[in-house]
Amino acid sequence: MIRKKLPLGIQTFREIIEEGHYYVDKSGIAVRLVNEGKYYFLSRPRRFGKSLFLDTLKELFEGNESLFKGLAAETRWDWSKKYPVLRISFGAGVLGSVADLQQSLHQQLTTMEDQFLCAARFLDHRSRFKDIIVHAAKSTGQRVVILVDEYDKPILDRIEEPDIARQIREVLKDLYSMIKDSDAYIKFALLTGVSKFSKVSLFSGLNNLKDITLDERYSDICGYTDADVDTVFAPELPGLDRELIREWYNGYNWLGTSVYNPFGLLQLFDTRKFKPHWFETGTPSFLIKLLEKRQQFTPDLSRIVASDTLLSTFDIDNIPVEALLFQTGYLTIDSVRYTPGRLTLTLKYPNLEVQASLNNCLLQSLTGSQTKPETQMNQLYDLLISLDFAGLKNLFHTFYASIANDWYRKNEMSDYEGYYVSIFYSYFAALGLHIQLEDPTNFGCIDMTVLFQGHVYLFEFKVVKVRSRGQALKQIKERNYAQKYKNRGEPIHLIGVEFSKASRNIVRFEVETLPI
Repeated sequence: MIRKKLPLGIQTFREIIEEGHYYVDKSGIAVRLVNEGKYYFLSRPRRFGKSLFLDTLKELFEGNESLFKGLAAETRWDWSKKYPVLRISFGAGVLGSVADLQQSLHQQLTTMEDQFLCAARFLDHRSRFKDIIVHAAKSTGQRVVILVDEYDKPILDRIEEPDIARQIREVLKDLYSMIKDSDAYIKFALLTGVSKFSKVSLFSGLNNLKDITLDERYSDICGYTDADVDTVFAPELPGLDRELIREWYNGYNWLGTSVYNPFGLLQLFDTRKFKPHWFETGTPSFLIKLLEKRQQFTPDLSRIVASDTLLSTFDIDNIPVEALLFQTGYLTIDSVRYTPGRLTLTLKYPNLEVQASLNNCLLQSLTGSQTKPETQMNQLYDLLISLDFAGLKNLFHTFYASIANDWYRKNEMSDYEGYYVSIFYSYFAALGLHIQLEDPTNFGCIDMTVLFQGHVYLFEFKVVKVRSRGQALKQIKERNYAQKYKNRGEPIHLIGVEFSKASRNIVRFEVETLPI
């Protein structure tokens, strides 16, 4: 097997093909889009290959046949026609104000005017954009293709400053309305971004877009499938644990085929190290602040239920946590329930990279410390390896005792129970362990099941007003929770954890290990 160049950070289709990089063929999907519709919208998380897909479309419409030799589009495209392509991108840099956005638009529109020899006859951006569309169509004899990359980034760059974000939104809304207004001159249009703003807030003038974000036929329009990894990237696999690759980087799903994040996978092949490559490229500070403000019970993040309508609802003044987590790639679709006129989705972490990294960030927020969680996680891992349950109890007891009283007053989550359990859960989740919450059995639900290094850990949590008589452990035993896992032939540890609101700490931590 011959290894090729890794397309690290390359978003240009021509460079990938001409320089001999690995390429996962998406040209067939591009042809299908063109054949089946005209106006499209696609939402995908950052660094997921949206820009490369748009560039593939650009080369396709411009008729650069030589780049598609051996690819799906080669025999499925009419190469005799070449279309004028107008491409707008807000992916570079941070646009901090309306003035910054207007300067970016001026620069991009000027480039288009020069390209199509269109004299700038108007001062406002929407009129210039409309004029370029009409001129390009008439001068070439072909309708125009419009590709907009990171259409929402100027708004997201200022989402923590609502007044500025609203001003930026209105400028973009005005610009995008010209696409519908120019219908007679347009062959094809695709807008991509991270978020899906409501049609009322941003697309009221462009309400004819077909949203393919949750179309199962296009679930793999960006990203790599398992089959891609096993074929295209086969030369990179020797020396890496194939199942671990899947657990760490696969799992993103939009109602169809699950995919890997391209950035994370390519970084793994380059560094040969399992790290949170994608997560480290952008700390979700706004998301963490929002979760903290809304007192989010962190175990619920791995089992959120929401409608497809809610997940596609996003605006400056209305930001559902579920929509934000889903659109930014920190949660993905686990299961679907169809009822007449309604689609209900259950969400989960896409993979261990996101589970571990997001919970690490959440721990820093929950504890008010950026350094303490890392030390505690290392200790937790070592204690689990050595099966030191006394040390495990002391670790959490010491940790809770060190949290300042002011922090508790800020975090009165479900009378402290949610706060206690959130921290307990997030430590295990941040280690990248396999965790099942509300684990169903024939006798009830186990609060938390952890599978690690050939051992099964069954946790039951309770908040008590006074020191109890081991009610948590008693419940695990009386309801025979362990029965579900006995056929694994592994040691099963029953762990009852009880918290006291009065002492703000663990008051009972009991362990009973069942023989194999």
